[in-house]
Amino acid sequence: MVASRKIDAALVVPSPVTGRVTARNAQPGLLVQPGNAPAPYAVADLSTKWMVANVTESESPLFRAGQELEARVMAYPGRVFKGKISRLGASVDPNTHRVMVRCDIADAQDELRPGMLANFTIQVGDPVESVGIPMNGVVRNGDSTMAAWVTTDGLRFTQRIVKLDLKRDGRYQVLEGLQRGELAVTDGAVFISNILYAPPSD
Repeated sequence: MVASRKIDAALVVPSPVTGRVTARNAQPGLLVQPGNAPAPYAVADLSTKWMVANVTESESPLFRAGQELEARVMAYPGRVFKGKISRLGASVDPNTHRVMVRCDIADAQDELRPGMLANFTIQVGDPVESVGIPMNGVVRNGDSTMAAWVTTDGLRFTQRIVKLDLKRDGRYQVLEGLQRGELAVTDGAVFISNILYAPPSD
């Protein structure tokens, strides 16, 4: 153009990155100069997507940048998308008391779309084995302690104070109070409590 002093009707400007056009601001008559905003086009490499998750305030200390995760979306049942945590939010949402966790998800086939809902699993430590009890087998006492009922013969029951931790698939993880192999009430424990601690009738 400088040598011929003419403006070509079509000018091809190659993108410095391979990707997809994500924004177009170019309109007829737009004056474009290097460094001036807005850019005529925005091009992004979409082989990696961002997933924004919100984790509870109480669990936020468990998460670190670089931890691996698996994500699943309704659009692709049975598919697992793998990624890593790239950034943790600097503050807690005062309304939901959750912390933002941003993750990089590999999506080489460009299948994920903005706005999709995802379920995610983040491994925050090595797998451990522990005693578990169905949620219906645990009763909250008047003093806020959690208890389970154990038996050796199915006829006589003893209340045992338990310390619980994680909750998953309808079960509590038991940290203290129950031992592996003990026989505990797994359904209707609240009815046993009501019978044994019911006030006497007049």
